[in-house]
Formats: sequence, C-alpha cells, structure tokens
Amino acid sequence: MKKYATLFLVLLGIGSFRLLADGLKDDVLSMKERAVIRNALLKDRFVSVLPAIMQRNNIDMWLIIAREYNEDPVIRTMLPATWLNARRRTVLVIFNPGNNEPLETYAVARYDVGEIFKKAWDPEAQPDQYKALADLIEAKDPQKIGLNMSEYFAQADGLSATEYALFTKALPQKYHNRIISAEKIAIGWLETRTSKEMELYPTICRIAHDIIKEGFSADVIKPGITTTDDIVWWYRDRIRDLNLITWFHPTVDIQRADNQDFNFLEAFSKSKPDNVVRPGDLLHVDFGITYLGLNTDTQQHAYVLKPGEERVPDELAEALAVGNRLQDILTGQFKTGRTGNDILLSALDQAKNEGIKPQIYTHPIGYYGHGAGPTIGMWDKQEGVPVNGDYPLYPNTAFSIELNAKVFIPSWDKEVAIMLEEDAFFDGKSCEYIDPRQTAMILIDWEEK
Repeated sequence: MKKYATLFLVLLGIGSFRLLADGLKDDVLSMKERAVIRNALLKDRFVSVLPAIMQRNNIDMWLIIAREYNEDPVIRTMLPATWLNARRRTVLVIFNPGNNEPLETYAVARYDVGEIFKKAWDPEAQPDQYKALADLIEAKDPQKIGLNMSEYFAQADGLSATEYALFTKALPQKYHNRIISAEKIAIGWLETRTSKEMELYPTICRIAHDIIKEGFSADVIKPGITTTDDIVWWYRDRIRDLNLITWFHPTVDIQRADNQDFNFLEAFSKSKPDNVVRPGDLLHVDFGITYLGLNTDTQQHAYVLKPGEERVPDELAEALAVGNRLQDILTGQFKTGRTGNDILLSALDQAKNEGIKPQIYTHPIGYYGHGAGPTIGMWDKQEGVPVNGDYPLYPNTAFSIELNAKVFIPSWDKEVAIMLEEDAFFDGKSCEYIDPRQTAMILIDWEEK
C-alpha cells in the first residue's frame, strides 16, 4: 500500500516520491502504474514547460509529423503511455494563441491521441489528411510555423523529406514564407526537466547504481573464471529480469598491472583477448537504464581484492579522488547562458593548472541518453564542438557528467584512466548529482564466497 499511496501523492503534486521496498524488484512499478505516472508527467509538461519554450522562441505554431515506424524523435516523447509509436501518419499541432491563453493542442490523425490532443480530422468528411491540416492552419493563421528540421541536432530533425513535400504541396502559398525551423523549441522541450520528473529521477538513478553494485560483486564475479563479457551479459539479463530496458549495450573493461596501455576505443567498443577477471584488477563499467521515460548513464569502478587484502590500495583510491576533483571542476563551471564550449575549455584549463590530465565528454540526458542541448566536449574534440557545443546552458536541465582523468600508478609503472560518469541536474544556480556519485571504489571480496 505504501507504493500506491506514494503514487497518488505524486499525481496530486504533493509530497516527494520515495519507494519503500525490500528489494529492487519491489522498487520497480508495474507497467500499468508506470503508464499512470507517465501520462501525468506528460500532461504537466504541456503546462509547465512548453508554453515558456514557445514564448522564448517566438513561434506560435509547432507541427510534429511522423509516420508509423519512421517516428520523429520528438513525437515519441509526446505520445500517451499506451502508444508505443505513431499510428499511420500522426500529425500533432500545438498552437499558442497569445495573450497568456493556454496552448491549443490538436491531433490531425486517424485515431485519438490520448487526452492532451483534440482530434482535428474527420476522414469521412475530408479524406485528404494534409488538406485537413492546411484548413486548420488557415483557421488559426499562425505567423510562424515551426517544423522539426535541423542540420546539427539530430533529435530536432525528425521531419522526413517526403512529409515536407506533401505538407508544402497542400499548404496555401501565402504560408510558405512563415515556415521556420523548430530546432530550438524541440531542444528546449527535450532538455527541460520538470519538478515532478525530478521527484522521480533520483529513484531511477539509484536503481541503476544498485544494479551496478550487484554486478560488481562476488555473487557474479569469480576471479579466474568470470570474463568481462560474462558480466556484461549478466547486466543485460538483470535489466530484463527487473522489467526494465537499456538504451545501449553495457561495457565492462579491465585495467591491471601489466604492460598494456589504456586504449579509449577498445575500452568502449571491444573485448580484449585476455578478459578474465583476476585479483588486483581495476574494473570499469558503462551502464544505463530507461525507466518512466527517463534515461541514466553511469560509469563506475570496482577493485577485485587480492588474497589477504581488505581495502583498495591507496594509490588507486587517490586516483579516484583525482577523478572526483575533475568532476567538481567541471560542475563548478555550470552557469546559465554559458555555452558548452565555454564550460569545456574553462574546466580543462583549470584542471590542467591543478596538475590533472583531463578529458571531458559530457552530454545532456533525459528523454534520450545522449540528449539534446549543449554538448560539453567529445572524447575526440577537446578543443570544442562546433555548433552543438555553442548551444547555451539553460536551467532545469540534466547532464551525464562524463570524463576521465589519467593518473600514474607507481606500483603499476603506468597510467590508469579513471573513467567516471554520473547524472546531474542543473537548477540554474548549481549542478548537483541526482543520486550520490561514486567517491569510493566498489570492493569485490570474492574470498568470502
């Protein structure tokens, strides 16, 4: 009953969302419960997010057009929970009448599209769907018609060439010069997190952290037997077992006291020939889940104790502290209005001045794992990212603070890469981790087993 009571508190907008349960399975809601929450969150976003985004960009009509199996990335975030994709051709129309009036939302579609969108097409009266859309546009007479077209932001580029051609053919000529890109509205919609979403996000991130800890344990890992691939597939099975999904295939890699130098691409793209876990190994995982429409992206480290060891060697613990310091430097650069490139270059400069060897590749997160918004570096673009890195930072946005610091380990006679990634929220004043970040390595004490 606690779970249901908390659910209703969230829907009523009072109280914090905390799941009180004994295990991870009890923490994960049923599909029916999730649908109720997701629909409530979506309804709230059309009041708390979208009007301000449209006003900010001075666009009074936004069209989202998609066909089944060729979904616009935005339309997937606007459909009711029982819609897994668009049906036939689905056209959503969002109109701002001005004068602080509520947004008008229409669906020019064969089927009803949930409770938010009013059905605005009767195929029996007007068989031509695009003619029905054109008639609605003439009735509303918008001054700017935003379409999802973008050269650089993929999630804001969902309109296909075919749909654009059909739309412009049906649209009266006088409206053609009112068509503009809705790029910034699409980005704003995707990147902005609401207060209700942020009541849920800590639980989502905590579940992801707990799954990582389960995988990095003696219950899963048997040194000399278990491989990194074994751990990866355990994570995939565990995600399914919890009735969750992931938005990318996890990776697990090893750094150890050998003559192999760290290779960034190999760590994230393929297994090494010798991937059997051994005592004394430094393990790293890149892992994420999708739950309640939101995504996580996490990288953490674990240490496999050697026989007789009881804690992480000091030099590895100190290396993790360097990675944490780099995180602090980066999040300390977050200020409203700064571009991703400004944040990146300032953070890199400060880190280098402090004697750190940094690499920063941080990205927005939310509806998508690699979300829309300012890119703050890429692993192969440490000098700045054209266009996407020039996008400004807005309040109420979430980021995966992704980076690495290379630290020399004397006893290994080489550098290790402390690769960290934790999800954080910027409220306009400070950037704080949604669930506490890793500040101590996970210990794998296999001898007890």
